[in-house]
Amino acid sequence: MQAQGRKGEVASRVVLCAAVGTAALIAATAPAFAGTDGTFDTALTQFTNFLEGSGGKIITVLSLAGGIVGLASGRFSLGQVAIPVGVGVGAGTGIPIVTSTISATI
Repeated sequence: MQAQGRKGEVASRVVLCAAVGTAALIAATAPAFAGTDGTFDTALTQFTNFLEGSGGKIITVLSLAGGIVGLASGRFSLGQVAIPVGVGVGAGTGIPIVTSTISATI
């Protein structure tokens, strides 16, 4: 009977310690707000500059080259023309639209 009482006492102490530890962690954490952290600003700027600059041009030219190769192989489809045009438009105007949307919501 006495052994069961000790087990219950130990269990209640464990629960109490866990509750106190959890409360301490909650009290010690600082809130995180969207837009206040600049951790990935450098990476976002580099990636955006790459896609808006020479990287976007390279992607567009490679897409166009793939369409031309497809046309030269004798199997014509509208997608071989439309996809490179879409990639060029997306690289040229899509990136600023997406980044302005992200900046507006954050």
